[in-house]
Amino acid sequence: MAKYTYEVSIEATNEHEAIEKLKAASILMQKLKSNEIRKLADVVKNDPIKTALAKKALGL
Repeated sequence: MAKYTYEVSIEATNEHEAIEKLKAASILMQKLKSNEIRKLADVVKNDPIKTALAKKALGL
C-alpha cells in the first residue's frame, strides 16, 4: 500500500495531548478501512446517543 505525507493541524490543550491524538488517529487509520473510519466519524459527529453508549462501553 502506498504512503502519503500530509501536514496537519491538531487542536489540543498542549503538545503532549496533540501527540497522543495523532498516535491514536494513526492506529485507527492502520487498522480500519476508510469506510469504517468515515462511519465512525459520522457517528461521533451526528449521533450523541451512540457516542455516549460507546464511551460507556469503553469505560470513558
